[in-house]
Amino acid sequence: MKAQPHKTERIHSLDSLRAIMMLLGVVLHSAITYGNADWGSTWSLKDPIATSSVNDYIVDIIHVFRMQIFFLVAGFFGAMLFYERKPLKMVKNRISRIVFPFIVFLILLWPTVVYASVYTRSLFNGSNNPLADALARFSSIEILIPNGTFHLWFLYYLAIITFVSVGLGLLFKKIPIVSNYISNIFGKVIQKPILRVIIFASLTAVVYLIIGTSQVAASISFIPDFNTFIYFLFFYLVGWVLFKSKHLLDSMMKFDWVCTILGTALFTVFFFMNASFGYEVQIILKSTMIWLFVFGITGLFIRYGSNHSARMRYISDSSYWVYLLHLSFTAIIPSFIVDWPLHAILKFLFVLISTGIICFVSYHYLVRDTFIGKFLNGRKYSRKLSDINKTEELS
Repeated sequence: MKAQPHKTERIHSLDSLRAIMMLLGVVLHSAITYGNADWGSTWSLKDPIATSSVNDYIVDIIHVFRMQIFFLVAGFFGAMLFYERKPLKMVKNRISRIVFPFIVFLILLWPTVVYASVYTRSLFNGSNNPLADALARFSSIEILIPNGTFHLWFLYYLAIITFVSVGLGLLFKKIPIVSNYISNIFGKVIQKPILRVIIFASLTAVVYLIIGTSQVAASISFIPDFNTFIYFLFFYLVGWVLFKSKHLLDSMMKFDWVCTILGTALFTVFFFMNASFGYEVQIILKSTMIWLFVFGITGLFIRYGSNHSARMRYISDSSYWVYLLHLSFTAIIPSFIVDWPLHAILKFLFVLISTGIICFVSYHYLVRDTFIGKFLNGRKYSRKLSDINKTEELS
């Protein structure tokens, strides 16, 4: 009888890390309306009377590490599925958890995103009848057909990258000598805090040079963007190889606080002096700060989040729904408070808290123990935190 691979116990720290990276998208989309930066068509909403560079700082620093860490952790869990549940089961799991939700929510949420964006933009631009402007967009049935992936772009690329990684995984299974060599080198590097930042920052700099830019924007086109694909594939594959060295995860705690503080300091310098740096210097600085944040933040989650927490497990379970739902609210709520005499930071916080309450309450009562929750998370969950503890004890 063929021996079954040992099943990895639930890694609470990485599970929580993945959830928080997803939820930071809500913070980002709440703050971006109240920043000074012009994001063009990527985000065309800008409060006409309340903006602050503090919100730009928040948006930019989240951009530095959020999706990089998300794809790295996704690669880790993707490898776990590949090696412990076999490739076919991994593919079926990813289709049910990524592809199907992407298709369903892309269709369902698209009209609400269009309406919210047009209404708020028209109001911000001084329209006398923003409601009519928004409804006018629905004069044709074609508007109900999505013309882009909007904030679900990461699911689109995650699906593509997952299927590519399966092919690479099967290939490297045929050449175990190469696979083991890569894992051994990776294991040695990952244990040395300074060396790992230098090595992975250097590799990231090479990726930037290959794609020819230091700015990798989220592509919302249905036509895959080479730069977006290659960039996030790199972080996914790092996470994939990390799974083979999962016994070394605790080494991430070495200098975790130092890395996070240095990453923040380096970003602050970059934020205020970016325009004065040349292309090569920008690449070096961005690559370095990315990995300072990756190792620092991951280490902090391993240090403080490795034990089971019913509250954190609930937040992890809810994060998928909250992220899927949030964009329309972060787009429409600013229109309700445009005339409020509040500072841009307070408006940002109001949008963030309001959106969070709506999304979490709707998850608790409409999703968690319903067929929607099963569709997103693979099973229904009890609303009681005490039941989460019982489930953990039985698993």
